[in-house]
Amino acid sequence: MGDLKGKTALVTGSSRGIGRAIAQRLAQDGALVAVHYGSNDLAAKETAESIGRAGGQAFIIGAELGIPGDAEALFAAFDAELAAYGAEPGLDILVNNAALNFPGHMDDVTPEEFDRTIAVNTKAPFFIAQHGLRRMRDGGRIINISSAVTSTALPSQIAYSVSKGGMDTLTLTLAKDVGERGITVNTIAPGWVETEVTAARRATPEGRAALAAYSVFNRIGQPADIADVAAFLASDDSRWITGQRFDVTGGSML
Repeated sequence: MGDLKGKTALVTGSSRGIGRAIAQRLAQDGALVAVHYGSNDLAAKETAESIGRAGGQAFIIGAELGIPGDAEALFAAFDAELAAYGAEPGLDILVNNAALNFPGHMDDVTPEEFDRTIAVNTKAPFFIAQHGLRRMRDGGRIINISSAVTSTALPSQIAYSVSKGGMDTLTLTLAKDVGERGITVNTIAPGWVETEVTAARRATPEGRAALAAYSVFNRIGQPADIADVAAFLASDDSRWITGQRFDVTGGSML
């Protein structure tokens, strides 16, 4: 895996779950990581502290996503904390991971829930990428965390699926737009992963077995399974790959 020393990364929604694992892995590979949180500053501090204990470098930034001015607020905090840390201004790696989900079939989703889902999962990454690119050095990396639901039908997650489909399209189009700068843009699409989001589904042995059965390996994914792929895409090893969607589901639905 490539060496990320001297690189600065921003991982949205990295106070827990997949985002935390990605932040930890990028720091392990040498990057200075901005750990973003929306409301749980304690969890973000725990992520940053875990990175420090492992010998890495990180700082936390808070900004609510899905509201007017969210990208501006995020990068105002990023710029300020980066300067306070004593690091050079600029960005090398952006991971759009933060997301939310209002489960429900077509008849269940309210306009308010749909708007909120699109605002956080699709609109926010769009404008975070826009502002991030103004700071990103040539040869940088943008990694968007999508979902397996964009390649298979899951009616109970219809609003979430639509929002993540928009992210897949953003990856494809943005990759062509920024290619002349040597910046790559790729998507990771996880399946069932052992995080707080899936806790209720894993509450019983039967529930765990059902989720594990989706994968050909008969296990539930771990955050590190996703983080390792993100580390590859953040490294120079992935320099000739852009505009791609990586299915990181353990062969689910084959």
